[in-house]
Amino acid sequence: MSRARKTANDLRSARWFAPDDLRSFGHRSRMMQLGYSEEDFRNKPIIGVLNTWSELNSCHSHFRERVQDVKRGVAQAGGFGVEMPALSVDESFTKPTSMLYRNLLAIETEEMIRSHPLDGVVLMGGCDKTTPGLVMGALSAGVPMIYLPAGPMLRGNFAGKFLGSGSDAWKYWDERRAGNISDEEWLGIQGGIARSAGTCMTMGTASTMTAIADAMGLTLPGASSIPAVDSNHQRMGADCGRRIVEMVWEELTPDKIVTQATCRNAAVVAMATGCSTNAVVHLIAMARRAGVDLTLDEFDALGRVTPLIANVRPAGKDYLMEDFYYAGGLRALMKQLADRLDLSVMTVTGRTMGENIESAKVYNDDVIRPLSNPVYHEGSLAVLRGNLCPDGAVIKPAACDPRFYLHEGPALVFDSYPEMKAAIDDENLDVTPDHVLVLRNAGPQGGPGFPEWGMLPIPKALIKKGYRDMLRISDARMSGTSYGACVLHVAPESYVGGPLALLRTGDLVRLDLPNRRLDMLVAEDELARRRALWTAPPARYERGYGYMFARHVTQADQGCDFDFLKTDFGRTAGEPDIF
Repeated sequence: MSRARKTANDLRSARWFAPDDLRSFGHRSRMMQLGYSEEDFRNKPIIGVLNTWSELNSCHSHFRERVQDVKRGVAQAGGFGVEMPALSVDESFTKPTSMLYRNLLAIETEEMIRSHPLDGVVLMGGCDKTTPGLVMGALSAGVPMIYLPAGPMLRGNFAGKFLGSGSDAWKYWDERRAGNISDEEWLGIQGGIARSAGTCMTMGTASTMTAIADAMGLTLPGASSIPAVDSNHQRMGADCGRRIVEMVWEELTPDKIVTQATCRNAAVVAMATGCSTNAVVHLIAMARRAGVDLTLDEFDALGRVTPLIANVRPAGKDYLMEDFYYAGGLRALMKQLADRLDLSVMTVTGRTMGENIESAKVYNDDVIRPLSNPVYHEGSLAVLRGNLCPDGAVIKPAACDPRFYLHEGPALVFDSYPEMKAAIDDENLDVTPDHVLVLRNAGPQGGPGFPEWGMLPIPKALIKKGYRDMLRISDARMSGTSYGACVLHVAPESYVGGPLALLRTGDLVRLDLPNRRLDMLVAEDELARRRALWTAPPARYERGYGYMFARHVTQADQGCDFDFLKTDFGRTAGEPDIF
């Protein structure tokens, strides 16, 4: 697509370096202090490479090397690349939850871009919250951007079986609790389930969100499917560097890419991949940073008509992301969905989505199924409403036992994670397979930070009898690698007085998935009486970032972004000359 090209004088970075004044003298002097000559950075697009590497983020352990690939590509295209470390927000070690810090990464990304002489950015992420955090911030900043996904790790392996990170951890942990796995076997699983750099190789939140960025046209075509340690990933990094320089000259900014049609495409693709339930929260937040009002109801409507065609665990039964890549990757999956997508949307390539996927092929139609032979006849997610969740809740039907699609049973309610954990490990707990386990005070404010506690463990008393699934309800999230009959993201959350706060142990709860209903069978006058007695829990934070988070985070159905970062909140000062 041809468009008017910028000149060197039009570059954003020229405001820092071009004028013959004292401030620009200082800027040029400090660049020379770093060892650069003016020939290195003058009259060239300056590209920020926002790198979320850290020594505690195993998903991004290859990023120190990959950033060099990106900078090589930038230099080859005549740009000047500068690495800028960004908050890593690793999933494995951050407590109470990495979700608490997604918005902090988004703020950091936006402000790093806004405050530095950057003409464009390459965003390096992949671990769950880094994709939405980086993209949200870059969308708000508005400079040309391209997303570089970390890529999935290699398949896990133990005792001749391929292991899927997360999904098999939950499965084998149940067997361990049941006494079916020895210490030696447990150690072997521990060492075999994650054996290379890269994100979880199941269709967990990491692969879901990088696929969504890909489907939004924010990555090079199919970049989300490349395994982290494949040499194609190195080449893709250099390609990103070359392409972002051209995007700067073309002035191909995110607002020309992320539209209502783009976000709808991303939701359709997410449903077809068997996406993480977290996709709902993150995509809503990303869309709204671009001024697109994506809603839960739109997700549900698309889910009803979009079949799940990626046979990748946990919603699929047999394969992992490495298999998905060899089968053709995301481009091939999107080609299967071509008549359900708007292929006219623009992408970071400067071409339309239709042009990007035109030559894609499926090489294994059991991994990437045709629409006529889906893994599941509807999409990955369903949105529920009812007197327990008037603002919505989410369930992943393809990843749970169908016998729970219509279920009624007594609630067993826990007010905190420690209370729940102690109870489920009690072999004398009075619980049946028909009970509905409920964990509350675990939402955005109550968690705090919306932790992944929603896949409540099956009580030990039932595990030992052979049960592996039961209906569970929470205002928490769950890992995208999780599975089971788990209703999540109940909104409003109980901590702020949502109806879940009024539920009591013994109350009957009814799930009607076909009709998208979740209700407690309690009379309205009794609920009114309970509400009059309800008191708000004490504040989780009294200082710092947590204090700000609690006062400004929106509920799950609104994307859990900060209210003051909405596109229609107040006025943006822009970039006045205040040097």
